[in-house]
Amino acid sequence: MDSNDVQADLKHVLYTKEQIQQRITELAAQIDKDYEGREILIVGVLKGAVMVMADLARALHSHISMDWMAVSSYGSGTQSSGVVRILKDLDTDLMGKDVLIVEDIIDSGLTLSWLKTNLESRGTASVEICTAFRKPTAAKVEIDVKYVGFDIPNEFVVGYGLDYAEKYRNLDFVGTLAPHVYE
Repeated sequence: MDSNDVQADLKHVLYTKEQIQQRITELAAQIDKDYEGREILIVGVLKGAVMVMADLARALHSHISMDWMAVSSYGSGTQSSGVVRILKDLDTDLMGKDVLIVEDIIDSGLTLSWLKTNLESRGTASVEICTAFRKPTAAKVEIDVKYVGFDIPNEFVVGYGLDYAEKYRNLDFVGTLAPHVYE
């Protein structure tokens, strides 16, 4: 699916496929350097992180293991409820492991802050965060994110794993969704 398929649904494209891939390659190089000589467990947060997790894993030159979690703090609304539920937990024992949480986007940071604390409580050697996109003006809690692809405006964005009503995840770019789609 490309921009021609959804042109009427978008205000504009924020980042192209090429820009995203270049930035993922840069992040992977920094992660390889930072974790030299250590094996990383990369933990993807479903469903949105699928695209960035796959691209990041392929760009890394380090030995890695992969696992997935699904968490929810939204219920039926569009605002975080503040209560986090684990919908799918990890299959991997985290004791002594260097964990890198991989996210598609960080908005308020509430869920990710809870998730980081939860994983740290499992006896990890370290827990860091990598996100493709971050909305700094939407943050409600201070959270240390070691690897950030792009800081973006506090707008409704879709593509590269980001969805609206489970649609648009398979776009190979990130764009701002036009208000007529979600209002």
